[in-house]
Amino acid sequence: MTKEKKISDHLEKTLHESVEAKTKFWREHGEKLLTVGALLVAALKRGNKILIFGNGGSATDSIHFSLELVNRFIRERPGLPCIALPADGALLTCIGNDYSFDQVFERQVRALGRPGDVAIGLTTSGNSTNVIRAFEAARSLGMETVALLGGRGGKVVEQGLAQHALTVSATSTTPRIQETHIWILHSLCEIIDHEMFPANR
Repeated sequence: MTKEKKISDHLEKTLHESVEAKTKFWREHGEKLLTVGALLVAALKRGNKILIFGNGGSATDSIHFSLELVNRFIRERPGLPCIALPADGALLTCIGNDYSFDQVFERQVRALGRPGDVAIGLTTSGNSTNVIRAFEAARSLGMETVALLGGRGGKVVEQGLAQHALTVSATSTTPRIQETHIWILHSLCEIIDHEMFPANR
């Protein structure tokens, strides 16, 4: 077998794994995804905002989601209030240096969060301490909490740290989880556009 054939077969395998992860998620959690979408719509309609956060690839997914809301997704519409907490590198290093990396999202949630806002935390393992602490802060402020997770959901599921857990249970492989997370985030954008701006269909 040639090297080209080996990598081709491997990529086809990862493609099928990615599709299966999304398909299984939809079968298991489709109703929950719609519920979270309705939650975000309700929060935005009453003038609340979304705070979203995660580490590494999940940080960039958080920023991606905020761009889709503040600017636009597909439809022409007004911008919507969403803040990606990993986006400000200076602020992250300030908090990390003065306090600890475990608090980089928690302190932002306490500064920016208000009752009725929604905190969305992404952690493929479900065990990221800074995401967990941000959930605890959000709940203490009367915010709704949504977790995007992978595998069995880790501590976030075990300890019931988020009110709504969207868990990609088909895999514990980080890239496949992240590929499903971005599909989930895009699906939430679809729901928001569809429900909040029906005239733009």
